Amino acid sequence: MSFTFPHTISSAGEKITFLRTYIKDGVEILECDIEVQPGGGPPMHTHHRQDETFIIESGIMAYQIAGQEVKYAYPGETVVIKAGLPHKFWNPGNEVLKGKGLVNPPENFLYFLTQLYQSINENNGKPGMYDGAFLLKRYRTEFAIHEIPSFVQKVIFPVVLLAGRLAGKNRKFSNAPAPIPA
Repeated sequence: MSFTFPHTISSAGEKITFLRTYIKDGVEILECDIEVQPGGGPPMHTHHRQDETFIIESGIMAYQIAGQEVKYAYPGETVVIKAGLPHKFWNPGNEVLKGKGLVNPPENFLYFLTQLYQSINENNGKPGMYDGAFLLKRYRTEFAIHEIPSFVQKVIFPVVLLAGRLAGKNRKFSNAPAPIPA
């Protein structure tokens, strides 16, 4: 699936505008502008294959690698989260956090987040059960969300996926790009 840049998604206090992709040192990079409202930010998650870089322009970014202390980044600072590290970030301040984001390699990052944010917007602030189950299963080699209990992911999600397929909900994802092999 291809996207036209700029491509903006927003939900739950976050706005991401994907600007372009480019190649640097043989690696594809996805560049974006990020805005996070006070108190906003994603749950603990992992990008198994993608490094994520944040360049803070205004506001304050709090971030945490699982098992480590909370750290803060201020305007002019850069935060790099390496692939495979469970992490979360949020805006602990009173003004909008703004910055640049770089994701490398992007692989299915743009599709995954676009679909996830769309589902969050369609379902009053949380992804629809089928959508979340589909995206996390299909792209499990790239992404994980750690705040979903293991029981839900291992027992409930397979039932939801089967029922959703029988109800035709999988048609929504007919254009989904292929997952990246493990």
